[in-house]
Amino acid sequence: MNIPILYEDGEALVIDKPAGLPIDIPRKGGHALVKELSTLRLGFQREPSPVHRLDTDTSGCLLLARNAKAHVRFAAAFEQRLVDKVYLGIVARTLEEEEGTIALSLSKISSAEKGWRMIAAKKGKPAVTHWRKLKELDGGLTLIEFRPETGRTHQIRVHAQLGLGAALLGDPVYGQKDARAGRTMLHASALTVRREGKSDITAEAPLPADFAALGV
Repeated sequence: MNIPILYEDGEALVIDKPAGLPIDIPRKGGHALVKELSTLRLGFQREPSPVHRLDTDTSGCLLLARNAKAHVRFAAAFEQRLVDKVYLGIVARTLEEEEGTIALSLSKISSAEKGWRMIAAKKGKPAVTHWRKLKELDGGLTLIEFRPETGRTHQIRVHAQLGLGAALLGDPVYGQKDARAGRTMLHASALTVRREGKSDITAEAPLPADFAALGV
């Protein structure tokens, strides 16, 4: 598998993760990013390791650490909110508002019938997402830029559903599958990691073909 590299230095890689590729091997088996890490050594003795998570369907910028010390520092940068993330998402409705902030704490629930999912809960973990409308698309769709302050599981997906009143197009958990989308339409378009004493890690992932096909 050819995985594009968006940024490289002695301690970090940022890759453009393809949509549909899980980071870890699923319970049912199959391919995963962890099986590709050996091809991303690029002359280093150790395989790089993912610092954060992207859902299987989500494409775009994913930070990998090239050594254990760098992994610890980068993980701390995420915890300390020294990382700026920009996502593009397509929601299945039109919006009158131009921009806003969604602050809904999130908690995980599970049931035998539906499996697990995240819900808004007052006693959940705080989650904040800033958003702005970029473009209205054909078919009652809207392209949104999301800038999450926090990094909770499924944060943008739940905030789109509850905060904007419309799930991301094609989201089978918080919305519904849609013939216009072969996946949940979310793309990690840019990533900046601030480092003390070193230049920032910055990367931008090009627009995926399935976004362009919808008129983005």
